[in-house]
Amino acid sequence: MLPSGVRRVADRSWGKALRPRQPGWSGRAPGRGRGLPGAFCWQPVLPPRTRPRGLKPDVAARRRRALRARAGDAAPDPAVTVSEAGRSHENEKVIAYQREFLALKERLRIAEHRISQRSSELSAIVQQFKRVEAETNRSKDPVNKFSDDTLKILKELTSKKSLQVPSIYYHLPHLLQNEGSLQPAVQIGNGRTGVSIVMGIPTVKREVKSYLIETLHSLIDNLYPEEKLDCVIVVFIGETDTDYVNGVVANLEKEFSKEISSGLVEIISPPESYYPDLTNLKETFGDSKERVRWRTKQNLDYCFLMMYAQEKGTYYIQLEDDIIVKQNYFNTIKNFALQLSSEEWMILEFSQLGFIGKMFQAPDLTLIVEFIFMFYKEKPIDWLLDHILWVKVCNPEKDAKHCDRQKANLRIRFRPSLFQHVGLHSSLTGKIQKLTDKDYMKPLLLKIHVNPPAEVSTSLKVYQGHTLEKTYMGEDFFWAITPVAGDYILFKFDKPVNVESYLFHSGNQDHPGDILLNTTVEVLPLKSEGLDISKETKDKRLEDGYFRIGKFENGVAEGMVDPSLNPISAFRLSVIQNSAVWAILNEIHIKKVTN
Repeated sequence: MLPSGVRRVADRSWGKALRPRQPGWSGRAPGRGRGLPGAFCWQPVLPPRTRPRGLKPDVAARRRRALRARAGDAAPDPAVTVSEAGRSHENEKVIAYQREFLALKERLRIAEHRISQRSSELSAIVQQFKRVEAETNRSKDPVNKFSDDTLKILKELTSKKSLQVPSIYYHLPHLLQNEGSLQPAVQIGNGRTGVSIVMGIPTVKREVKSYLIETLHSLIDNLYPEEKLDCVIVVFIGETDTDYVNGVVANLEKEFSKEISSGLVEIISPPESYYPDLTNLKETFGDSKERVRWRTKQNLDYCFLMMYAQEKGTYYIQLEDDIIVKQNYFNTIKNFALQLSSEEWMILEFSQLGFIGKMFQAPDLTLIVEFIFMFYKEKPIDWLLDHILWVKVCNPEKDAKHCDRQKANLRIRFRPSLFQHVGLHSSLTGKIQKLTDKDYMKPLLLKIHVNPPAEVSTSLKVYQGHTLEKTYMGEDFFWAITPVAGDYILFKFDKPVNVESYLFHSGNQDHPGDILLNTTVEVLPLKSEGLDISKETKDKRLEDGYFRIGKFENGVAEGMVDPSLNPISAFRLSVIQNSAVWAILNEIHIKKVTN
């Protein structure tokens, strides 16, 4: 299951197995109180009790139990305690190994993608050789320019007549005027690579107040020591005024000298030649000329930052220079991403505001940057991102609801928000923005999972906008007025799905009594006839073709799906008796079979 919030394990490091406990005392160093993130309590781990000489283990154990019974001693056998502790320790080791495996799997996938990129880059080099050969052929004295061996190599490389693939220079031709247009004018840091998460923070000159120092302190102060080794924070100064850039760099080097020298923080700034002429932009969507220029430059800033960050880590998360973060944010983000490694997501959202807290897989940055470069003058970046999702999964012949369901599988929202916007004065001159993330301080009242795309419906009367659609997509919990016999909740998949298991959890911490009672779980196989099923499964078939595979007990329904019923077309929750209470459904997890 996916994380619904902050969870912690006994060893927070990545890539290391948990150390076996030794007799004596175990735990982490004192100083972390109970209830705090990362808190551990000291507890004794007892060695196995030695038995009296000459007695077999089972005889010694029976004698000890008999003596305790006569003495009224109800204390547990330490041997049992040690056994249980051992099992718990083994479970922790399994979890650690699973996480290590997921991280390794993700790194291998990234490596495969980068090999493909290198192949494309080599093809581009061949194209450059072709241009060199063409220039050589036009030259009056090519022999003096190149040796015979060089000319021979050039002819071999350009022997095939292939087409040229369009590049970003088509959309940004001014970059060809200066070969250093895509090289940072300022680059401070150790050039750390191979991390899990790269955090990108663009910053520009603000007329009233800068929030950059406070933002960096919030990010850094909420990292544990081992987390500081597994990430890099890239500050992008989106200005070409040398004096201003040098001033910002000096302030950051003074305030964060340790973090810069360790490789945790890097500072970059683009060359002036990176930016095109932004004085004659077309005004669109009712925006003023100044706002169009501001948002256009912002798109270019994001692209430069993404291109720089792409090779540094597995994931890239976009932040802003006027935010604060929640404690334990890094571990929460990493766990959430790794547990989604089998899903084809494109964006993970850790804030609902604008472009704050949007995380991408590093290989996807190539597509995103190319798309933004094509339309950087047309729309703001958050609109362009939505267009990318539309192009990837939306069918023009389907309605908007179908499109939203498809996009929800690529754009996954985590709640509660981990980042809060605190800046009052925008980088756009004269703009005051009182934007805050309403989900930042909210407790989590639902658990989020990625479910197969489906059309959802219910006969229940919804209370105050807590709809079933929002629950299925992980945006809210479902709340309905008193169910009666015959009511249903239906999940009809867009495409039949091979389902491994299901989990439905009703009630929440605010309303624990609002649970589903006398409700069954039913599935509709794609095939109505010819199923190779057991007699026990066959007996569960209903008149309308559904199979009853489970029911709610104490507000929860969970179980495995008989593989012979796959693929499944629909899930249905059916109320078979009137209920005396309202119903909340706060967790829906229909888990697909993984290859």
